[in-house]
Amino acid sequence: MTISVMIVDDHPIWRDGVARDLTEHGFDVRATAADAAAAVRIARAVRPDVVLMDLNLGESSGVAATRSVTTELPGTRVLVLSASGEHDDVLQAVMAGASGYLVKSASVTELVDAVRRTADGDPVFTAGLAGMVLGEYRRMAGASSGSQPPPPRLTERETEVLRLVAKGLTARQIATKLVISHRTVENHVQSTLRKLQLHNRVELARYAIEHGLDT
Repeated sequence: MTISVMIVDDHPIWRDGVARDLTEHGFDVRATAADAAAAVRIARAVRPDVVLMDLNLGESSGVAATRSVTTELPGTRVLVLSASGEHDDVLQAVMAGASGYLVKSASVTELVDAVRRTADGDPVFTAGLAGMVLGEYRRMAGASSGSQPPPPRLTERETEVLRLVAKGLTARQIATKLVISHRTVENHVQSTLRKLQLHNRVELARYAIEHGLDT
């Protein structure tokens, strides 16, 4: 199926260039937006598979828009495409629900692959950023350890898939490793997300780290 995309960036030349590149590679670019308010309003209408979100939108915040989109449209994933690779910017975006983070220095090939993987449900980060995010989650997990309510009960297979998600494997890699279909992996991931009341694989990885499943 064709992947539908929406592009949010306050620079029209950059926005139009990305739209053209993605269209040439077979994506359905359904809409573009220049600010957070328009991004949320238009996303509600077109419901794309993936939103490419800049963080610096002039007077408005891409982080706020990411939070609104991922909260209101659980079927839409947000991939941040930003000029900044700063620690705080990356963490704020992920905390807001972004599935991944790509810096604007990425090549067209990297962008196309990142959008496809994001639509497929994989967390996608520019090299070096994924380790930083997971390292921060480990630090936070250590700081917040203590008395907590028991976690929801997962099946043995769901736990196995969750452990591999935390190790950074994609859905297809997990399917190969466990000798099951890609769709079965996706079903287990979605079931685990519902049970744990989480939104994406990045949050799943954080949960796994907090519960010692990444070792």
